[in-house]
Amino acid sequence: MVQKGPRPLVLCGPSGSGKSTLLKRLLKEFPDKFGFSVSHTTRKPRPGEKDGVHYHFTTKDNMAGAVERGEFIETATFSGNMYGTSKSAVDDVRRTGKICVLDIEIEGVKQVKHTDLDPLLVFIMPPSIEELERRLIARNTENEETLRKRLETAIKEIDFGHEPGNFHIVITNDNLDKAYSDLKEFIAQNNDNRGEETPDGGQNSNDN
Repeated sequence: MVQKGPRPLVLCGPSGSGKSTLLKRLLKEFPDKFGFSVSHTTRKPRPGEKDGVHYHFTTKDNMAGAVERGEFIETATFSGNMYGTSKSAVDDVRRTGKICVLDIEIEGVKQVKHTDLDPLLVFIMPPSIEELERRLIARNTENEETLRKRLETAIKEIDFGHEPGNFHIVITNDNLDKAYSDLKEFIAQNNDNRGEETPDGGQNSNDN
């Protein structure tokens, strides 16, 4: 059973949509109000990634066993690698009284809807597929094959994001400051019982 606490926040969006940047801003500006649920993955760490901080890096056998034991809230497979959110990762955040933030894919969103988490569901929409492709190329982490797969996946994710009822709000990230302001305002309106320091749309981010 997942620990009770503030209503969790789910951020979903294509790779390159900017959801990770928005998440980093939120955690930096309000470290006492939000806690990140660290996901598990079977992929190898990228340069600069730390185990237990960016992901819990594990093996396919270990993760498959944990899934069979019912230890995960949601799981998904992308490019042959498993990703997932464990119950313990969410519990670790919620027992501190912080709003637990989950960065998950659309398959995970579908699964979370069938749990008792009752999260706020936010989809971060890129301005266009062309801009998304430009951002992914600029990362310099993709080859031609992985870029093509990410763009194909992004098209499906965007279609899911546009479907009524799938998310509580869709935020188009064509201007990072505006997108961040919209995100804070939405959270404040829906978690307004979290105290006087809950973020609101009128506050400015000091993150550059």
